[in-house]
Amino acid sequence: MSTLKFKDIQKMEKNERERKMKELRMELVKSKVNTSKSGSSKIKEIKKIIARILTLNK
Repeated sequence: MSTLKFKDIQKMEKNERERKMKELRMELVKSKVNTSKSGSSKIKEIKKIIARILTLNK
């Protein structure tokens, strides 16, 4: 899981952002299931990236 910067998200096309959003939401669900194994830092990072995409889409 690499960090997506706002500049990188801006360069994406709309359909590419939507596809990435679906991927991130699935990864978030999987991370929540495995929270006891890994830390919550991964969940925080995924939520930040989702928020960046949603902000750009508005």
